[in-house]
Amino acid sequence: MTSSEQIRAELAADGKPVLLGFSRGKDSLAAWLAMREAGITVVPYHLYLVPGLRFIDDSRKFYEDFFQTPILDLPHPTLYRWLNSLLFQPPERAAVIEAAQLPEPTYEEMADMLREDLGLAGVWNADGVRAADSPNRRMAMVTHGPKREQLRKVSIVWDWRIADVRDALKRHNCPLPPEYEWFGRSFDGMDFRFLDPIRQHAPDDYQRILDWFPLADLEVFRRGLAA
Repeated sequence: MTSSEQIRAELAADGKPVLLGFSRGKDSLAAWLAMREAGITVVPYHLYLVPGLRFIDDSRKFYEDFFQTPILDLPHPTLYRWLNSLLFQPPERAAVIEAAQLPEPTYEEMADMLREDLGLAGVWNADGVRAADSPNRRMAMVTHGPKREQLRKVSIVWDWRIADVRDALKRHNCPLPPEYEWFGRSFDGMDFRFLDPIRQHAPDDYQRILDWFPLADLEVFRRGLAA
């Protein structure tokens, strides 16, 4: 397969901007740094799971300053899926949510909407997926390759190992977001391993989560009793 270094060189030579799904996690940070080193113009977009969480908004703004680049902020497809499946919703909200008929866009549809809105037809959409991250990701990389032409999707650091990620962060003095100290990764789900640390470290944001998913408190209560 084509090395990620060669892929980045080809994209830089092409001279067109590249979209980047930016989760604020270590791999998406590494992807951004690698593209910046290669001279690629990065158009980052962040997908939020819960609207208006301060620790996430503050972190996103920090990286806007760090990279001197605005970061588009859009709802994550998972947010729609959670709401439509009535995740942690009380019975009285069910009829309202079902009546709303919320769409459930795919990642590819989100990227296509961004291309259209930004006037960037046909540009590549990058992610920080690495083959070494898990057996499933390695298998996907072997099966589909790092570049999926039909989807215009590219895994821009696909062959990097964790040491390469750490080296890039260190080389550019790029810090990880604060939640890495809370649960070792960026916010990525609505279960106890994320909810309880947020409850402890960012109570206002925890309340914001409960505004959207009122019964999420039961997840913390249930796991707290089992501990």
